[in-house]
Formats: sequence, structure tokens, C-alpha cells
Amino acid sequence: MGKPAGYWVNKIRTSFKGGSSSSKSLDEGSASGSRKNDLKNSKNLKAGESNKNGEGGVQAESGRKVMVVVDTTSQSKNALQWALTHCVQDEDNITLLHVTRTPVGQAIDETQRERTSRAHEQVHPLKNFCQLKKPNVKTEIVVVETAEEKGKTIVEESKKQEAGVLVLGQRKRTSKWRVIWKWRAKRGMGGGVVEYCIHNSDCMAIAVRKKSNNGGYLITTKRHKDFWLLA
Repeated sequence: MGKPAGYWVNKIRTSFKGGSSSSKSLDEGSASGSRKNDLKNSKNLKAGESNKNGEGGVQAESGRKVMVVVDTTSQSKNALQWALTHCVQDEDNITLLHVTRTPVGQAIDETQRERTSRAHEQVHPLKNFCQLKKPNVKTEIVVVETAEEKGKTIVEESKKQEAGVLVLGQRKRTSKWRVIWKWRAKRGMGGGVVEYCIHNSDCMAIAVRKKSNNGGYLITTKRHKDFWLLA
């Protein structure tokens, strides 16, 4: 699309501050899948910010800590790719957060230190990828072992690390899982890890899913669901 890195995420970020009028121009429901409608929504978002700020552009926030939750799945790799392309600026820092479960109910041969070291080795290729794509940006790996719920641990760690943006990969849900999530939500049981982080994080949490059809990414935040951004 020819937009500079960070353009779209700054557009989304600005629309969330104070519940600006630009957020009303986006459909809160599922993305329509239409390229024409998606481009129209993005134009409305840009226009809304122009009215609010008195100018067409929005200055990017610098010096933030962008935290990306990573593991060995393709979903987290896609989220990291999106963050490096659309979110991370040269002045920012990247924290790759890897959360592991504390083994229970069986004899453990490895110590926690050994498990942490092994987790670092698993995530290290992603750090190399960041350094290749953003050589001027400092990248660090944080491994947390916990017996608590993963979503709660991620939120707590994002606060501890003072993250400015939290990025998570999200897998496509089947129709069966969508029904289960709605059933759980109606009974106050909450959703999955991504949903918990989006609704409980102090910083802006962004769920990223690579769109298989027509390319691009589907972005979900606290106020916008499945907003389609072209790659």
C-alpha cells in the first residue's frame, strides 16, 4: 500500500484514545471480507483523525516497548511479522515474551533454570529474525514460567515490563469454537488467552491473524474486531 511502517497501527491507536469519533466509523462486528468496504473504513478512520487533530497525519510515539507474545506456532510468527512491519519504529524496543507452564504431577528431571534456558533456545531464532528486519532496534527475550492462567501472566508481565503495545497471534476459530466462546461469555466464564489480554491489559493489546483469503491481516483490539489491514 506504500504506507510507512507504523502508519496503520498509529491510526488504530489514536482512534482508541478517549473513544474518539473515528472509532464509530468502523464496524464492530466481523470484517465483511470486501476490499472495497475495508478501504472505505480505513479512509473514514483517517478522516476522523484529521478532524480531531486538525491535520491529516498522526505523529508516531517513539521510545515505546513493543511486547510480542511468542512461541513455536505460526500464529505468533505472523504476529511478529506484522509488528515488525507495521508497528515497531527505530526508536522502540522489542520484548519477545514466552510463557511456559510449570510442570506438575510428575517427576521433573529438569530444573527451572534448565527449562528456561531451553525456552530461550526455542525463541532465539525469532530474536535473530527481529535483528535482521530491524537492526537498529534492541530486542530482548523474556521467559516466564507460571502455574497461573497464561492470560493473567501475560497481562501482569506487560505491566511489569511497562509495555506500550502488546501484540498476540490469534488462530482462526472454527464454527464450533465460536459457539463455545459465545456460550462461555454469556455465563461470565470469559474467553481464551487473547480475549483476556485484550480486555484486561493496561496498554493497547492487538490480536493479529493472517488472513488466508485476499491477503493481509485481521486485527482485533478492545474496540475493533477483525479490522482488515492489507499487508
